[in-house]
Amino acid sequence: MSTATSADNKPSAARQAQIDAAAQRARRLLHRRALVGAVVSAVPVPGLDWAADAALLSRMIPRISREFGLSAEQLDALEPSRREGVQKAVAVVGSVLIGKLITREMIVRLVQKVATRMAAKQLGKFVPIVGTAAAAAMGYAALRFLGEQHIRDCIRVAQITDVDMPIGSAAHADHLAAKARKAARGVSG
Repeated sequence: MSTATSADNKPSAARQAQIDAAAQRARRLLHRRALVGAVVSAVPVPGLDWAADAALLSRMIPRISREFGLSAEQLDALEPSRREGVQKAVAVVGSVLIGKLITREMIVRLVQKVATRMAAKQLGKFVPIVGTAAAAAMGYAALRFLGEQHIRDCIRVAQITDVDMPIGSAAHADHLAAKARKAARGVSG
């Protein structure tokens, strides 16, 4: 049993706070990426949104995993016994994305989960204005759905294991840097 969980397999309050912070950062990232996907979905070029969604997912899924200390690189750095424990937790949760290098085939399988929505999104593009708005909404919803599923899987694995979680993230560091630049412009200008 790890030091991060109690006898009934619930994380300590401090551990749960770390998990909640990682989930919040991951959901902010997911929201931004889903908005980008929605904008691309509104462009009436058939197939463009599929390619954009695949590209967004292939970059977003590893970043979400990284927030929870569950990226392939982070897991490879663990000592073998801890890595094995995380792999068992991943198997229990049933995730095919945690701790994996994301391949084109994995993204295709993931997108197949929401293929009906994606097909409706393609058809909707041919209806002026309303169809474009519907395609954008469906694109946003599809990316949010897939990303949220992955976040939930990461939360469950993080609650089961004691994998080290990053205190901040690249997205958080980018946000702080932008905030500092904005403050510097306000002071100097």
